[in-house]
Amino acid sequence: MRQTLLTESGFRTLDAELKSLKSDKRPAIIKAIAEAREHGDLSENAEYHAAKEQQGLVERRIRELEALVGSAEVIDVTRLSGPVKFGATVVLVDGGSGKKTTYQVVGEPEADIRKGRISTSSPIGRALIGKSEGDDVEVSTPGGERDYTILSIRYI
Repeated sequence: MRQTLLTESGFRTLDAELKSLKSDKRPAIIKAIAEAREHGDLSENAEYHAAKEQQGLVERRIRELEALVGSAEVIDVTRLSGPVKFGATVVLVDGGSGKKTTYQVVGEPEADIRKGRISTSSPIGRALIGKSEGDDVEVSTPGGERDYTILSIRYI
């Protein structure tokens, strides 16, 4: 089985979601299915079909999270240093606009661009790996070529 690299906070987040789905969401759906069954004919029971669909989605997410958590290799990023690698928090300046942006380079399961967490396999993540402070980085994005300069690298 392939290991999944996660930061400690990423692991805690996924594990908490898994526990919540198992202890809260799953029992609530089972209860909703039982209540919908009490209404009679299941072939025309929209509540029953909606609950069964929701159950399928939740069970799929539980299996996905169990696989991720089970194969997780949790990396203590506070013990790392040097050029950009998994777990690095990188401050970049856009060569075109001068705008500063901060990203943490993480594994796919915990990537969330709204929170400034980019995957090691994203275009920016791939371009940053191995680079050092002061390096210029050219990134091929769906929107075109972008140029950045690395202002700082932290492992927090």
